[in-house]
Formats: sequence, structure tokens, C-alpha cells
Amino acid sequence: MSESSPGPLSGLLVADFSRVLAGPYATMLLADMGAEVVKVESPDGDETRTWTPPARGSAEHAVSTYYLGINRGKRSVALDLRDARDLELAQELARRADVLIQNFRPGGLARFGLDHATVSAANPGIVYASISGFGTGPGARVPGYDLMVQAVSGLMSLTGDPDGPPYRAGISVFDVMAGNHAVIGILAALRHRDATGRGQHVEVNLLSSALSGLVNHSSAYVAGGVVPYRMGNAHPSVFPYEPLPTADRDLIIAAANDRLFRKLCDVLGIPDVADDPRFARNRDRTVNRAELTPILVERLATRGADEWFDLLVDAGVPCGPINTIDGGFAMAEQFALEPVVTVGEGERALPMARHPITFSETPASYPLPPPELDEHGAELRAWLAERPS
Repeated sequence: MSESSPGPLSGLLVADFSRVLAGPYATMLLADMGAEVVKVESPDGDETRTWTPPARGSAEHAVSTYYLGINRGKRSVALDLRDARDLELAQELARRADVLIQNFRPGGLARFGLDHATVSAANPGIVYASISGFGTGPGARVPGYDLMVQAVSGLMSLTGDPDGPPYRAGISVFDVMAGNHAVIGILAALRHRDATGRGQHVEVNLLSSALSGLVNHSSAYVAGGVVPYRMGNAHPSVFPYEPLPTADRDLIIAAANDRLFRKLCDVLGIPDVADDPRFARNRDRTVNRAELTPILVERLATRGADEWFDLLVDAGVPCGPINTIDGGFAMAEQFALEPVVTVGEGERALPMARHPITFSETPASYPLPPPELDEHGAELRAWLAERPS
């Protein structure tokens, strides 16, 4: 095994028994921060390897960009847990690991001796992270996929036009959120281990991540007894905070407090509107949005979105165009955020979205491209077969 990359998690060994999105996204973030991640796959491999289109490479060697996007920085070994020798190697990996992360059905690893109780008995310091769809209680029998959780959590009821059908978000938002929650839990448990020497079981489920991530909508129901409903692109509690038409195309305007609204009115040349008692406070604007909207639209129609963007940003009013993905990357480049990094070297070098966190002392690094299935199998099997002295 080669040494892990320099980073805040350098020296940590992560046994990754997860697949698809939430777990692999979490372990990729850990790898970016220097952890040594061993991706344990079935002989058929992570199914996202075949989730195409889109793909990268020639038709004969095409690789799913879905798989590529969440698996850099890892070493792959294919182990058949039904094979006694492979299972022994998997158990040895768990015994040596600092962190194990898995998203099997709850209880699914017990028959392989890779459940938390068994692994922690042999490795008391391990941080064992489990990701499920609906927890380990009655919901354990329900397979967890992001689309299902978007539906059952209520997110889809909040997405779409008021008089239209519910819609899913454009990404697997709760898989990503659960992956982030798993990383937070793992890091907190590692901090606890540093203080006590003891590991623990970190459990994350998509539905709990969803209900936490619905934030103000969850609070509206839990604290206020209100069941929110979809409002298109409008915000239930803030106005203006939505796309508004200009002379050529829509522009997002987020004047989310009284000070920003006054600045908006100054730029639009209607300063008296900010003093109108119907619009002076946020609550007034929200209640009277039907009266305020045509006033704003009339002024916005006098210029195009790009011109308004420059004027409003210079005045400190949050706003932005509605981009496609390429426009999002272009804007990040414009703002010097360096959104694309090169992972690996030579023929395997791959452009990818950068790690989202900037560290002043221990920057993220990207030495390994997403691995081919069992690419490091021989090396890892030999390492696991060695008995420590």
C-alpha cells in the first residue's frame, strides 16, 4: 500500500463497502482530504459504472461519467463475500481500518461477519458508518433510493408550479446530503476517538437527512403547524426572492431584507417604493407580492439581464442569471474559484469538479483517478494477506 496523500486525514485507512452515490461521494471527499480509501466491489462492480449515457472514452472502453464523478482517490479491489478467501480478506481490511462505511440493507453484512458488532469486537477503535434509506426500524425493509425519499419526505410536493404536478429535484439531492452528513458524523466520531480511544457506530439515513435538509419547510410544519406547498420559484417567506423578467431574459433577484430592497429600488430608479407602507418591511412585501411584482417588472423591462446584473451587483444586491451547467462552470472560472481540477496523470488524467473546501494549510489533493474494477486487486490482496508482526 502506498502512503496516502498529504492532507488533514492523511494516515487514515477507510474501508469503503458502499456503492452508487451517498457512500462513494462521502469516501471521495475523505480521499480528497488525504485518507487512504479502499473501494471494495463485488466481482460485477459498482453498478454506476454502467449508468450511461453520458460516458467518457471510446465506445469499447466507455466509462460512466456518473461513476467517474464520485470515485476519485480510491483503490479498487473486487471481493466476492460468498467466497471464503475473499471474505477473510474483507474481514482483515475491516480489522485494520480506521473507518468503515457501508450502505448494505440494514443487517445485510451480519452474515459475513462485517456488521458493526462483529467488526468493533475485533477493532474497538473503528468508526463504522452505515447509510440506509429509512433507518434500522420498520423502515429497514424498504430499499432506499433518492427519488423515493424526495417523494416521501415531501420535497416533491414543494417542487414545481402551484397548479402543476410535483417534480423531483434535478439531482439526487438527498444522496448527496446524506453523504455529507456521513462525513460530518465520521469526523466527529474520529474526534471522539482521539479523546477516548473508542470508536462508535455512525448511522445516517436518507429520510432523516431529507427532513433536516428541508430546514425552513420542516420548521414550518413542526413549529408552526403549517404544511407548505409548492410555489414554483417563489419563496414563502421572502420577496423578491425569485426570477423576474428583464428586457431579454429572467434574472434571479434575492433582496432578502429591507436594506437590500431599498438598494434594489434605488438602482431601479423607484426609491419611493421602498417607503410605501405596503412594501416597507419584508412581511409587507411578501403579503403584497401581487401588487409589488408588476412595479418591479416594469422597471426591469428597460434593460437586459446582463446590464442589470452589473448594476445590481455593484450596488450590493444579490442577483444572478439562470445558467446551464456550462454557464455555472464559466461563472466559477470568472470568479477565480478554479472549479475544475486534473485528477491523476498521463493518459488517465481526468478533469473533475474540485473539492468544495479550501484549506489554508492542508489542501485537497487528487493523485488517483477513479479506479478501474479491481485495478489494485493484486496489490491489496498481497497487503491484506501479510500478517502484521
